[in-house]
Amino acid sequence: MKMSRRNLLVQGSALSAAAATPWWANASTPIKLGSVLDASGNFDAYGKPMTMALDLAIDEINKAGGLLGRSVAKVAYDTQSNMALYTRYAQQLVRQDKVDVVIGGILSASREAIRPLLNRASIPYVYTPLYEGGVCDSNAFMTGTTPAQQAEVLVPYAAKKWGGKAYILAADYNYGQYMAKWFQKFLRDNSGSAVGVDFFPLDVSDFNSTIAKIQQARPDFVISALVGGAHLSFYRQWAAAGMKQRIPLASTTLGVGNEHKVLTSAEGDGILVAYNYSPELATPANKAFLARWSAMHGGDTAAINELAVLHYQGIKLWAEGVKRANSLDRAKVIAAMANGASIEGPSGKVTIDRATHHVTLDIHVMEIGGQRLKVLQSFAQKPPRETQAVCDLQKTPNASTQHEIKL
Repeated sequence: MKMSRRNLLVQGSALSAAAATPWWANASTPIKLGSVLDASGNFDAYGKPMTMALDLAIDEINKAGGLLGRSVAKVAYDTQSNMALYTRYAQQLVRQDKVDVVIGGILSASREAIRPLLNRASIPYVYTPLYEGGVCDSNAFMTGTTPAQQAEVLVPYAAKKWGGKAYILAADYNYGQYMAKWFQKFLRDNSGSAVGVDFFPLDVSDFNSTIAKIQQARPDFVISALVGGAHLSFYRQWAAAGMKQRIPLASTTLGVGNEHKVLTSAEGDGILVAYNYSPELATPANKAFLARWSAMHGGDTAAINELAVLHYQGIKLWAEGVKRANSLDRAKVIAAMANGASIEGPSGKVTIDRATHHVTLDIHVMEIGGQRLKVLQSFAQKPPRETQAVCDLQKTPNASTQHEIKL
């Protein structure tokens, strides 16, 4: 019998969930967690660790007794880094699989492809990666970092360290376009300016002409919101051109998919980033997380990155909402999550903001060195201020939009 790629994924997921299911839950119907992630294709460096994080979170939930006396089973689809498959598989999760929640999406474009569909279907949606901010949706939760948490600390740190003139590079889709505006705002807020802004489609891998433009502009530093494997070429070409020692770099994306481990020390050392998580955090919570991940995944902790941890935390926040609601009823779960649901994540406390369905969490400015992320300065419990300025779901409880925040 021939089996499709999709059937293999779903059946494999069911088998893995069954293996993790306690004996007491076998007779009950499992709670279905729908997952859509790029487990293959151009963005699999993001999707594979996120899938590993999903498996760990589900395993921990089930071993702790499940939810509502039932086990949790994932129904997973590999979107193969193809935007059209996000819509197709989200529809399948809703219509055929009848899942209780969808947690997935990587690029902002993938989120916006499925978010309205899940809203219409009344299926709660959790989106976990860092993103550009502004989503105001009563049915959705954005549990990753936003510009007011990440760029708002990275840009001033870099400007103070190197000077206020920056050249901006960004991916040419909504994340990169929004982030370029945020970079310019935070530069202005710190008496700086952008001396150049360039956008690049995700498949661009030749940056030689751009490097020449940057040389002519002579900025104090370059700040990057480049995304994906093709864009990684910029950092290699920058170092090969001898520019790394002349003009320093900062980024809001490099390292979220462990790109700093692909670069050599000569290519990556000294680049500044700002994230919620680093594997090098020497906290009891992170050490315990690393041990659990290692036990789950055969001793391999090398795959852990920012996106994986944000995904893990988003799943745990949903589970906390179900526990608080003592129900899978959509309205009750959403209300319970929005009412300050909180967890202790690998990088500290993460709490859902009632007005925006975003999160408050810790942020760390870090420097890449020896393919590691060294924490330089930490900022405790940063709220999603930019989205708070445009979204109040207590006043507009039926909202379902993404605001283009005016800067």
